[in-house]
Amino acid sequence: MSETRNQADYLQKAAMYDLLAQYYKYTNPNHHMHFYLKHFKYMNKAMNIMRTNSKIKHGEAKVRLLHTSHDAPNVDMYINGKRVITDLPFKHVSQVLSLNPGKYHVDIYPAGNMVDSVLNKKITVEAGKSYTLTTIDTVKKMRLLIYLNQPEVPLNEAKVRFIHLSPDTPPLDIAVKDRDVIFPKVSYKQATEYLGLTPMTVDLEVRMSGSKEIVLPMSKVQFKTNDSYTIVFLGLSKGTPGFQFISIKN
Repeated sequence: MSETRNQADYLQKAAMYDLLAQYYKYTNPNHHMHFYLKHFKYMNKAMNIMRTNSKIKHGEAKVRLLHTSHDAPNVDMYINGKRVITDLPFKHVSQVLSLNPGKYHVDIYPAGNMVDSVLNKKITVEAGKSYTLTTIDTVKKMRLLIYLNQPEVPLNEAKVRFIHLSPDTPPLDIAVKDRDVIFPKVSYKQATEYLGLTPMTVDLEVRMSGSKEIVLPMSKVQFKTNDSYTIVFLGLSKGTPGFQFISIKN
């Protein structure tokens, strides 16, 4: 089957599942979510073909830095010896940088101090892709993790993923308040898949994996039309700063 026929087939299936999802939207939430996730799956397949056909791979890479090392000072980031991010505080994300595809050397220093590097790492970025570089662990053992972003969203929809970056917190279940678990057993450093959503404001909660114990209520979390989100859990369960979350647009 050609890519054009594949795309048409995916769009047809997406439309069918969207109709079913809308039919059950107010009468059966479980059926609504079941069919909506199928709709989102096939919309993503169709969009992937569209992105390939548009040759997005010939563009630049996008890179940003997220600072989650809980006991580290504000940081500067250097790429190939040039300072590109200045004075980034804990739980903040930097502006987006555009890079040509290829290999780069990344150094992280305490802000204003180019003498004592706390982290250095070689990275490779590909054309047309978007990355979040993330500092984790303590300042003495700081590491850099790389997460691939998916900023594209089907028209008039939203999507979200969750990343667990609290080093002393056991695996977590992410759930709708008083209802079903969305993502079970999310462990430290793990990023979930993206979940497609109807734009909404919703109450979520974070539970200890496999239990009903709520470790973090998440009231009135907003997912707006045509936006992609990453929700990051960071801080410490037993210490300062405390266990918390931030929401970042992709």
